[in-house]
Amino acid sequence: MKNIMCEMFGIELPVFAFSHCRDVVVEVSKAGGMGVLGMARMSPERVREELRWIDEHIGGKPYGIDVLMPSTYQDFDGHKFDADELFPKTQLDFVRNLLDEAGIPPLPPEEAHQIETDLVSQFNFTPQESLEMIKIAMEHPIKLIVNALGSPPAEVVKQAHARGIKVAALAGAPKHAIKHKEAGCDFVIAVGTEAGGHTGNITSMVLWPRIVDAVAPLPVLGGGGVGRGRQMAAAIALGCEGVWCGSVWLQTVQSEVPPDIKAKMFEAGPEDAVLTRSVTGKPCRTLRCAFTDAWDQPGAPDTLPAPLQAVLWWGQGRTRVERVREKSFLTYPVGQIVGDMRQETSVRNVIHDMMNELIEAQERIGAMLG
Repeated sequence: MKNIMCEMFGIELPVFAFSHCRDVVVEVSKAGGMGVLGMARMSPERVREELRWIDEHIGGKPYGIDVLMPSTYQDFDGHKFDADELFPKTQLDFVRNLLDEAGIPPLPPEEAHQIETDLVSQFNFTPQESLEMIKIAMEHPIKLIVNALGSPPAEVVKQAHARGIKVAALAGAPKHAIKHKEAGCDFVIAVGTEAGGHTGNITSMVLWPRIVDAVAPLPVLGGGGVGRGRQMAAAIALGCEGVWCGSVWLQTVQSEVPPDIKAKMFEAGPEDAVLTRSVTGKPCRTLRCAFTDAWDQPGAPDTLPAPLQAVLWWGQGRTRVERVREKSFLTYPVGQIVGDMRQETSVRNVIHDMMNELIEAQERIGAMLG
């Protein structure tokens, strides 16, 4: 394809793939798109390891990174983690009692603190932590830095541009997109509420053209509910220069998602991708589970601010759930496109099917317009 995004990165297809899995990043870039590695769950050592692996396997193709630099958050030291001191008793007791009543055994007392600390110390949610990730990433041949929460700091944009690295940010409303443009972003990613992970409440069909108009002539990618060629055609028809996809890669053999969670996704419908604050403290669309349902019940406490709510879930909930793989509590960030995900496939098949359906949509519209 010939458009602004393809020219900007020297790629064949304006398909940008967000993934926490290095294998997906590599396969998308090698297939002609642009893989973008999500680093919010990685320690500095893990970041170095993942980027080295990508450099060795991507064959010189371009790729990028995605970080979290929110404007509002509550800071804490994950290396000095103590649940009883960090969390209010109301929320802590709520989670512990919820799992106790479900029959999910607690962590072994002699291992609990170390398990929780090791997991929580991997979080990279604050601007300072993300800046450290970016510094490491700039030692590698990355071509793109994306901020998933808020506008990138001016110094990050300056340093990136000095190295020939493009900068972008996700937006769930036109006012956010305008701030990204003013911050010096090279393009904006308009993400509708259908998306997995952190998202707003405006649908893609309404959001995409509004952001395209708000930041013109800056290029815009359409994200949120994109996993098929017809959705890509819709994004292009609404003024976007390409698409930003995340959830659709979770069904692939290259994905990092465990088999039991994949199986749960294949059984889910669009309504099972719920928008909740219960897993991170910010609106985040994730696979419905007993944990997310519990916070919606009358009498449930307020969720904590980010990232404390995420630490509460990971440190006090997920650590216990994953030891026994209790299906009713298993969850994973995923968008409403989960309703179209019914069996395991490959990255190349996803891209192949997407492009074929895009061509069919273009031909159908062309025939109608005569």
